[in-house]
Amino acid sequence: MQYIGARILIEALVEQGVDTVFGYPGGSVLFIYDELFKHRDRIRHILVSHEQHAAHAADGYARSTGKVGVCIATSGPGATNLVTGIATAYMDSSPLVAITGNVNVPLLGKDSFQEVDITGITMPIVKHNWIVKDVNELAEVVREAFIVACSGRPGPVLIDVPKDITAILGEWVPGKGREKQPVTMDTTGAGSVLGARAWRLAERNKRTTFTNVDVDRAVALLRGAKRPVLYAGGGVIISGAGGELTQLAEQLNAPVALSLMGIGAFPLDHRLCTGLIGMHGTVASNKAVQQADLLVAIGARFSDRVTSRTDQFAQGAQVLHFDIDPAEINKNVQADAWVVGDIKETLKTVLQKLPPDIKTEWNGDIERWKAQIPQAHHRDTALHPRFIIEETAKRLGYDAIVVTDVGQHQIWTAQFYPITRSRSFLTSGGLGTMGFGLGAALGAKIANPARPVVLFTGDGCFRMNCAEMATLNTYTVPLLIVIFNNRTLGMVRQWQSLFYEGRYSETDLVDRPPDFIKLAEAYGLPGYLAEDEASFTEVLDKAMQDIAGGKAALIDARIDRDERVLPMVPGGKPIHEQILL
Repeated sequence: MQYIGARILIEALVEQGVDTVFGYPGGSVLFIYDELFKHRDRIRHILVSHEQHAAHAADGYARSTGKVGVCIATSGPGATNLVTGIATAYMDSSPLVAITGNVNVPLLGKDSFQEVDITGITMPIVKHNWIVKDVNELAEVVREAFIVACSGRPGPVLIDVPKDITAILGEWVPGKGREKQPVTMDTTGAGSVLGARAWRLAERNKRTTFTNVDVDRAVALLRGAKRPVLYAGGGVIISGAGGELTQLAEQLNAPVALSLMGIGAFPLDHRLCTGLIGMHGTVASNKAVQQADLLVAIGARFSDRVTSRTDQFAQGAQVLHFDIDPAEINKNVQADAWVVGDIKETLKTVLQKLPPDIKTEWNGDIERWKAQIPQAHHRDTALHPRFIIEETAKRLGYDAIVVTDVGQHQIWTAQFYPITRSRSFLTSGGLGTMGFGLGAALGAKIANPARPVVLFTGDGCFRMNCAEMATLNTYTVPLLIVIFNNRTLGMVRQWQSLFYEGRYSETDLVDRPPDFIKLAEAYGLPGYLAEDEASFTEVLDKAMQDIAGGKAALIDARIDRDERVLPMVPGGKPIHEQILL
């Protein structure tokens, strides 16, 4: 069948199971948008207010579902506006297909109007990218892109399509393969409809990488440990290995510490869970790691926010590392043994060789350390962040998807929201992207209409993405937004207070616009002010009624500007030297 390139692109996306794309039109993608209009019964397009948030929305869609998220932008500034969102997805291993337009092929490299070398710009922050200069290659490139995005360690990819390629005729040949289904992070893509090239790529990506020798070394370390600690990261969630992690923890009777990206990999209310590890880790997690004789890292990469000083991190422990990416082994912390492969499969294999119950020697230490919660009520304030989070959790329940921006509210949420399910806590961990939250929450709610979604954000972050309230209103997305409004850039102010002698350089937002209540109303959404516990409870009731009626709602929650995130490890200190008050 002969179709123009834009139609081939739409057919290829439908073939991969895509039901929603997020984007913003422009001159170089007009043929694509014309086909999206014609085929709007097959693919839903969500028009955002800024291309960056198209990428964040596609990212939120992906993180909350396991499917590949898709975003579209035009050439030049439209494409470059995607870059922060692509980098965010790359750092957190989130599968994303970004589609950009470009100038006609003969104009490439000539500084044409709205031309930019987006493949060159994004090369360090994607798994792979393509510029399509032959319309007959377009469908196969799309198929390959979905496989690369979700296979192995998932991540973003980019397809750059010049405008003339979208306009000329090419041959559309439906892919040969198995029954069509959406490509997900938990597969190699081999279940989707593929062409010959893409099929070979999928088969290559299915290869097992670990050996019996690797597994036997791991089992020997686990059997011999007296004080093992499991350190779980986002790879457990990506591979769907929460059940295997729980089984391993219970067989070892070992505490489980979580990275920020690992929140949801292991239930926070489980008796063995010690919560966050690292800079803002709990006393229990940080002390346990420092006193362990075996540290088992599972789908985690030993970020500097976890280890602080690597020369004083888990000094008395041997290190066993499970990861799908061989590049992570020995990158930041030297391992004594490792098993490289899909976390779910490697843990299953190890569990088969372990005895059902291994005696350890923690002797009640973990329980004593868990009782040390300095953030419980360390300041006598009218409206405490913990109260906000726990009250919201009571209303939304365990099925909620919780999204954050970046800063103090992000860590408070990780500490206090009772996350028990994977893919229920979405945050920018690796890049720390302020402005991530509203786009990601939009994508998560679009993908999960039956689940409640809440965005916890700060006043500084929300100033960066508030225009997406227009998107919430346009598409009647019933999302709860809670702003922790301390009239300052809270995390930066905290550092200035502790380490810069209280010189609050450019972090003060007092008396600076906007009025968030009026702003919400300008976008057609209800907004409510809360200044103490009683008023928060009252406005939360009203906001929940709005959401039940199909509207998004915003709560401006005024908290103390000097409220701190604790515990905290000062820069350059080992993780057991924490500021607790």
